[in-house]
Amino acid sequence: MDTITLGDVTLTRVQEYFGPVDMTPETFFPDSPERAWQDHRSWLVPDFLNAETRIVNSAIQTWVLRSEGRTILVDTGVGNHKERPYAPVWNRLNTDFLDNLARAGVRPEDVDLVINTHLHIDHVGWNTYLDGRTWVPTFPNATYLMPRADFDFWNPANEHKPRLGRGNQNVFEDSVAPVHEAGQTLLWEDGHRIDGNLRLDLAPGHTPGSSVLTLESGADRALFVGDLLHSPVQIHEPDSNSCFCEDPAGARATRRKLLGWAVDNNALVIPAHLGGHGAAEVVREADKFAIKGWVPFAPYTEQA
Repeated sequence: MDTITLGDVTLTRVQEYFGPVDMTPETFFPDSPERAWQDHRSWLVPDFLNAETRIVNSAIQTWVLRSEGRTILVDTGVGNHKERPYAPVWNRLNTDFLDNLARAGVRPEDVDLVINTHLHIDHVGWNTYLDGRTWVPTFPNATYLMPRADFDFWNPANEHKPRLGRGNQNVFEDSVAPVHEAGQTLLWEDGHRIDGNLRLDLAPGHTPGSSVLTLESGADRALFVGDLLHSPVQIHEPDSNSCFCEDPAGARATRRKLLGWAVDNNALVIPAHLGGHGAAEVVREADKFAIKGWVPFAPYTEQA
């Protein structure tokens, strides 16, 4: 398993899926300049872009943090056996995620905290598993940290009309509500201090409750930025949103703010979905940013 140490925290990435997401750059990032994909093609292929099909590659993964004696998961992917009629790539998956988690030394009962950076389809799936005909919490001893703004936004009872349309259908019912009903959620609002190394803050734009996890331990810094970055192209083109951002202007402002903080504090930037080496150091480049170097995680191999 890929593990690095940042101060007093160990970080391991655990794969659920890596491969195509059935979208070209023009569809996934409709306001990104075509030249950016051409200029960076030499390193975008094959980890982030398929050369032949021009389909974007994406990783679904969970970050396992061990901090102050606790085991913490950052995002829980898509999950198995979930009915996703409007997201066919994620419909009724059957992956070896729990086996991969076990290989990282983590059993479901070992998990103390689960952080959902936001409540999209591909960040909450393993919150629950199907026990017979009932969705139950996968991690029975964990507290699930969810941003209240997203909990309220995605609750069907509130009848919001998201930009994602029906793409998140069934997600609240099978991956969020069962955990809440089990009394295992902590719905935080403005911010939440986890321990001496880790802090959650709101980073709205992609969704109303999108959040960033900041790691500060010893001399090391890292930002887990969730879906503010789906592709490393967005580091070079920080005004380019994904097609899933609920508040495009807010997402651009938040992305620039966090990338700037990462540069000023020499922090690793760790997005949710990057394949390849998974995380990067960034620098300023004129009024934008650039990749200074990659973290030495081993790249994934594309799977069906």
